[in-house]
Amino acid sequence: MWHVITTFILERLRIRESWIIFFTLGIIMMNYPFIDVFNKEESLNGMPYLYLYFNVGWLVSIGIIYLFKRASAVADRQKGEGRRR
Repeated sequence: MWHVITTFILERLRIRESWIIFFTLGIIMMNYPFIDVFNKEESLNGMPYLYLYFNVGWLVSIGIIYLFKRASAVADRQKGEGRRR
């Protein structure tokens, strides 16, 4: 069951438009309205919300890039198997 779900997600992430959407979303998230929302003097456990926003966004973007790279590796393997047959 888990293999089916991960295969489905990886197949959907292969789409070129997904790269463009996530890149555009990343650019939008680093602009004024979102930065201003988190640029407050309050903090969470001593860490300002703006730093937390940047760190969490950075980690999420690394995770998304990892999933895209994994999806492209799966696609390359499937193309290689198709040529051998």
